[in-house]
Amino acid sequence: MNVDGKPYRTVWLDDEKARPGVVQIIDQRWLPFRFEIEELSTTAQVATAIADMHVRGAGCIGAVAAHGMYVAAYEAARESDFQKALQTKADQLVATRPTAMNLKWAVDRVLDRIKAESDIEAKVAAARELAQTIADEDADWCRSIGEHGRSIIEKLATDKPAGEPVNILTHCNAGWLAFVDHGSATAPIYAAHDAGIPVHVWVDETRPRNQGARLTAWELHQHGVPHTVIVDNVGGHLMQHGMVDMVITGTDRTTYTGDVANKIGTYLKALAAKDNDIPFYVALPSSTFDWEIEDGVADIPIEQRDGTEVSVMTGIAGDGKGDESELHIVSPGSGVANYAFDVTPRRLITGLITERGICEANAESVLGLYPERRG
Repeated sequence: MNVDGKPYRTVWLDDEKARPGVVQIIDQRWLPFRFEIEELSTTAQVATAIADMHVRGAGCIGAVAAHGMYVAAYEAARESDFQKALQTKADQLVATRPTAMNLKWAVDRVLDRIKAESDIEAKVAAARELAQTIADEDADWCRSIGEHGRSIIEKLATDKPAGEPVNILTHCNAGWLAFVDHGSATAPIYAAHDAGIPVHVWVDETRPRNQGARLTAWELHQHGVPHTVIVDNVGGHLMQHGMVDMVITGTDRTTYTGDVANKIGTYLKALAAKDNDIPFYVALPSSTFDWEIEDGVADIPIEQRDGTEVSVMTGIAGDGKGDESELHIVSPGSGVANYAFDVTPRRLITGLITERGICEANAESVLGLYPERRG
């Protein structure tokens, strides 16, 4: 996608300066007020970038973790015990974000690929190549999600008066910043917009880190998609009054049975959509499926983050041209809980939009798209 007219991905290798072991990312902490690129040259830096949300979103975390494994292999090649050092660094990466499925998927995939090589130099080269492959796959899968999801928006558009936009509600940021390119939930929106289908997006601010207001809105503005930012609790009101035609969210982990873990508050949007007969779709690449867990509500681990993300907000005061500052918004001495995700049960989900097509949120339909996962 473009930033001020220049194409970017969320993660890439520093090939331009030919610096091995250096990964570059868009540091999302400063958006939308500053666009900054961060260089990562150690496994510890990659782990910090993931844990402290310099990058976030299922696909982006997976791709950055894969690049982190290349950095880990590059570092481990200078240790006396390559395999021991590599496994320690892999464990360090996996521990950063427990809910996101793509993270462990990417790390394990690189580990398996490295095992096929006997020479350490070849292992490092294999890790580098696979990191780039995973990034390319993620971008391609999201593009396919966009094409499949566009068909849903096109159908809704035919039922609207001529020229009236399809109103889409999304939650958090499942845009290209959350992946390598295109995004998951936003990919159908971009595809529809680019095809000339009128769309308008209701953007949840998504407390506590405001990824909707800061990131999704910035993305949509960069792409020229009409949108309006709302506080999280407005969604139900809009649905009651016929101002939402569909809901699309992303997911950080989805069971093969159709339960969806996503940013906290997604479950409430799904309940409101169900009560108002509004289709609720979840967009995801296959790398986000958990092929082992059956009961998402009971078994998906829910990350609890530092309470200061709730009690402290950041922003720019005055005319919006200065530096960001912190603002404390909670009564001193009060306890704060910060559950980062919730699980939306499959019964509330109209369908899953994947790179292979659209399916129902149940095991039989999911495995119909991915028959190689049966058994």
